[in-house]
Amino acid sequence: MRDANVFAFRKAMPRMSWSPRNLYNLWRRSCGAEAVAIDFTRSPKTLFQQRWISKALVRAYHGDFINEKIFKRWYLPDTLPDVRPRQHALSSNGDLDAFAGRTEQLERAKKKAYDEQKKGLAPVGSLMLAEVERRIDVFIFRCCFAHSVYEARRLVIHGSILLNGKKHTNANTRLAPGDMISVDPVAIRFLQEPGSSEAESEGEPEPKIESSNPKSSLTPFNLPPYASPFIFIPAYAEVSFPTCSAIYMRHPTARPGYSEIATPYDADGEVIRLAWEWYSKMRPRTRSKSQMAREPENRRIGGH
Repeated sequence: MRDANVFAFRKAMPRMSWSPRNLYNLWRRSCGAEAVAIDFTRSPKTLFQQRWISKALVRAYHGDFINEKIFKRWYLPDTLPDVRPRQHALSSNGDLDAFAGRTEQLERAKKKAYDEQKKGLAPVGSLMLAEVERRIDVFIFRCCFAHSVYEARRLVIHGSILLNGKKHTNANTRLAPGDMISVDPVAIRFLQEPGSSEAESEGEPEPKIESSNPKSSLTPFNLPPYASPFIFIPAYAEVSFPTCSAIYMRHPTARPGYSEIATPYDADGEVIRLAWEWYSKMRPRTRSKSQMAREPENRRIGGH
């Protein structure tokens, strides 16, 4: 069972959950009084303290259920990818370009280069968390099949998840592009009638009466209160709610002005940058053979 103080107002650390208490903590860290504490522009805190606070906030949302040693050893990339756009040399001879009929093509290239320069560099700092997004429990939560990542872990462990058509009970598995997960509709809480389980537990279930109303045969859909801010699907997931399944299409990436990894903090802000600075200095550098044998399941393309 999760710690009862995981949504404590005193710490105000956002988590992967639809809980109203978590939404309040998210507001406090974004717009409330706690937002000033993570503004390090003019802060009396030392650089070590700033990195520690940023690391704690990032880990509270991205994989607080993962052991710190395991996170540093298996879920951190060696380096951040270079996603800067390639610079193409544009011709400066207007007469020659007009003679060759390339005027319109060059105008489009100049406009594209100007737009990319205006947006700035891609927020690659958030890509340090790409391996966490590959986890099957995090992917189930991102697909909106569970109220929290903790519930998604429970669904996996209790055998309510199929991975490529086979029952899968390892919540630490990292998916490969093309993997498909299927969720048992009975295990999805907002697809059930509210209070149906309590009514059945009190006595014998009442016989079902067929109704001529076509809406009565539809699957119920009852979202919990205050869940709308969290209802979104990432670009790397292809979700089918009628079949309660989803496909992990590709690994998350970033482009100028946009990151596919959902985070409560600025994808290229101080919190993410300072957290990466902390882990780039503190993570283990080598892995022994015994440690390699304990690596969490990391699926590759082709099912290996």
